[in-house]
Amino acid sequence: MKLRHTLLAAIGLAFAATAAQAEIKVGVVLSATGPAASLGIPEKNSISLLPTTIGGETVSYIVLDDASDTTTAVKNARKLVAEDKVDVIIGSTTSPASLAMIDVAAETQTPMISMAASARIVSPMDDKKRWIFKTPQNDQQMASAIIEHMSANNIKKVSFIGFANAYGEGWYEQFKKLAEGAGIEIVANERFNPADTSVTGQALKLMSVKPDAVFIAGSGTPSALPQKTLRERGYKGPIYQTHGVANNDFLRICGKDCEGTLLPVGPVQMARSLPDSHPVKASALTYVEKYEAANGAGSVSSFGAYAWDAGVLLQAAVPNALKAAKPGTAEFRSALRDALEGVKEVAGATGIYSMSAEDHLGLDDRSRVMIEIRNGTWSLLK
Repeated sequence: MKLRHTLLAAIGLAFAATAAQAEIKVGVVLSATGPAASLGIPEKNSISLLPTTIGGETVSYIVLDDASDTTTAVKNARKLVAEDKVDVIIGSTTSPASLAMIDVAAETQTPMISMAASARIVSPMDDKKRWIFKTPQNDQQMASAIIEHMSANNIKKVSFIGFANAYGEGWYEQFKKLAEGAGIEIVANERFNPADTSVTGQALKLMSVKPDAVFIAGSGTPSALPQKTLRERGYKGPIYQTHGVANNDFLRICGKDCEGTLLPVGPVQMARSLPDSHPVKASALTYVEKYEAANGAGSVSSFGAYAWDAGVLLQAAVPNALKAAKPGTAEFRSALRDALEGVKEVAGATGIYSMSAEDHLGLDDRSRVMIEIRNGTWSLLK
């Protein structure tokens, strides 16, 4: 009898171990505090909406805050891999943090889905970036929408001011390349830091060359500072921003100085205003309705959608990875990487994803629309 109980206990432990191994662990690094908190909070809220089972397996999410700090983001990524043994990482919120986390993902051969925008996160493709994917539109895709709008409105001279980090530099590279091709001259090029409290000197330089428009390449509430300064100093021309400001906190901080701002956004930002024929409307509305049911009407933003779409990609890829290996193994991580790379025509809140070995974003022009801030809210440009 004693032997029988021992055998049953051993079998029970074996089953428990198998069940534990079958759990899919998703590590999440985001900026819930610090300068990028207005982006990271809706991402955190969206993680709580992601499925707890995929392909018949339990999914757990381990969420860590990097406080908008690159060093902390890397430490968090290492902890998730070394201590929590995650199968995949989602993160981080900002481009500098995501770029810094690439080494961790590549060294440990853990697939990572970034929620940050810089094209540098996934290109040019190399042995490290083959482990990295992302959900936000590339700078180039959004920059082309801005250039098209500028060209249609006869803008020939633009003053540029961007973050003094990878986000600002990435945008300048893409915008400059497209502007030259469209015959648009960049007549001033300035930088500022997300934590700056004054940009008066930069604003005066931007205005001194008498531009037809000013383009601000920043993200979150810090991008309100140069815009407010320009308006306070008397600049009356059009101001363009990136999709990095598409949240209600930016509207609140910028206030009346936001009126007339032009920017590209993902379809989710304007989901209810899209024509029924838009290919992303249905999938975007699915997210909007779930998010607002949990967080209140009008609370949705593009940033939460980037986290949601990371979940959409996992729902598409995990079932295929499970055919090759069990979670908790190097084989599963590798199979999940391959499955993410093979995603085709998967509809998310941000766009339609079709990945390839050379393209770990997989979005096209269906992933963007131009909007204007009008009467304190977002308005779709026809």
